[in-house]
Amino acid sequence: MSQTDDKSRRCFLKASSMSALAVAFAPATISEAFAASKFKTTPKGNSMAQTSVTQRGIEQAADKTTIRPFHVNVPEADLTELRRRIKATKWPERETVTDASQGVQLATTQALARYWATDYDWRKCEAKLNAAPNFITEIDGLDIHFIHVRSRHENALPMIVTHGWPGSIIEQMKIIEPLTNPTAHGGSASDAFHLVIPSLPGYGFSGKPTAPGWNPVSIARAWATLMQRLGYTRYVAQGGDWGNAVSEVMALQQPPGLLGIHTNMAATVPADISRALAFHEAPPANLTAEERNAWDQLVDFYGKGLGYALEMSYRPQTLYGIVDSPVGLAAWMLDHDIRSYLMIARVFAGGTEGLSRDDVLDNVTLYWLTNTAISSARLYWDTTNKLPPGGFFDVRGVQLPVAVSAFPEEIYTAPRTWAERAYPHLIHYNRLPRGTHFAAWEQPELFVQEMRASFRSLR
Repeated sequence: MSQTDDKSRRCFLKASSMSALAVAFAPATISEAFAASKFKTTPKGNSMAQTSVTQRGIEQAADKTTIRPFHVNVPEADLTELRRRIKATKWPERETVTDASQGVQLATTQALARYWATDYDWRKCEAKLNAAPNFITEIDGLDIHFIHVRSRHENALPMIVTHGWPGSIIEQMKIIEPLTNPTAHGGSASDAFHLVIPSLPGYGFSGKPTAPGWNPVSIARAWATLMQRLGYTRYVAQGGDWGNAVSEVMALQQPPGLLGIHTNMAATVPADISRALAFHEAPPANLTAEERNAWDQLVDFYGKGLGYALEMSYRPQTLYGIVDSPVGLAAWMLDHDIRSYLMIARVFAGGTEGLSRDDVLDNVTLYWLTNTAISSARLYWDTTNKLPPGGFFDVRGVQLPVAVSAFPEEIYTAPRTWAERAYPHLIHYNRLPRGTHFAAWEQPELFVQEMRASFRSLR
C-alpha cells in the first residue's frame, strides 16, 4: 500500500467508523446472479473452444480487464415466485402507537405489498435499465457493473456518480438524460457531462466479495482504476451516503485526473460537536440557528435511527429474514431515516411526492432479484468492524475542491459554516428548498441544476 493510500485509509477510518460508544453511525469474479445466468453479459471475442490451450490462457488473462456489454433479462419464473412470496407474507399485528416511532407501519407495508403483488411491473424498469449502456469489467478480482453514457457534446466533463444504501443505480436513472444532453433540458452545451454510474461491490449487478476488504478505501481505488480504464484523464466524482464516503476518500487519495467532488451528504461535523454528541452532552451555547438544526437532526438520528446501521455493522449475516421475505426486505429498506420513510409512506397512502410507488419498488425489486440484501449489508461490517471510534459525518480533511448541496430533509443538513471549515477549497454551497436523503432520485431537476453549478469552475 502506498503512503497516499495508507494516509487516506487512516483518515477515513478515523473519521467514519462507528462504535457502540460513538454510534455516529478474496475476491469473486462473478456474482451469484451471473452464475445462475439470470443476468446475461454479451460475449466478446472468439470462441474459446477454437483456440489452443496457450492462446486460451492468454485470452482469459487479457479478458479480466476488458469492458463487456451487459444486458438485464430476469426470467419470468423469478417474477412469478416473487409475487407468490409477497402474497404469502405472514403479517404481525398493527403497531400499538399512531405514529412511526415503532418502525415501518403496518398500513404502509400492506399497501406496498398489495401494489407489488398485483400492479407493479418490473419489465418497465428492466427496459429503462437496458436503454442505457451497461457494462461489466473486473477490477481487483471482482466484477464491477456500471452504466456509461457519453454526451454528444465535445467538451463534456466526465463524472463518476456513486450510490449508497439502501440505494442503487436506480437512484441515478432520472439524471442521465439531462446531464448528458443538457441542451434538451434547459442547459447549454457547456453544462454537459459524460456519466459513469457503477454499482457498489455486493450491490445490484456487481460481483459479491467472498472475503473481507471491500470498503470505501478499496472502492475509491477501484473507481479511479475504472475511470482510467475508460480513458478519462480529468474528471469529477459525486456521491451521497456511501457514495459520499467513496468520493471523499477518492479526494484524499488524489488519483491522477480527479479535479474535485460534489456531495449531497457532506461530512462536516466538527470534532467538538461529534464528541459532545457521542457523550450525550448539551449542545454548545454558541450554535447558530442552522447549526442547532443540524445538531437536533443528528441527535434524533443517533438516538432513534441507527438500528439498521448497527445491525449491518456488527451482524450482517444474521439478516436471513430479508433474504427470504420480499416484504421483510422492503420494510428493512424503507426504515433508513425517518424523513425519507415518511415521504415514502405518503406515496403508498396515495400522495404525490418526488418518488412514485414504482420508483420505490424498482429499487427494492433490484435488491430482491440480485439477492444482495446481505452482500450489500457487509459494506457496513467491512468498514466499521474492529475499528477506532469515530463518526460517519466527521471531517476527513479533504483538500481538493468540494461542492456541497444541503437538502433540508437529509439525515442532517450541513450548515454553511461547518462546510466552510470542513472543506478549505469549498467551491459551491447551496441550501435547497426541498429534498430528502435520495436527492438525485427524488429531486432530479434540483440535483441537475446543482451539478451544473457545482462544477462550472472546474471545466
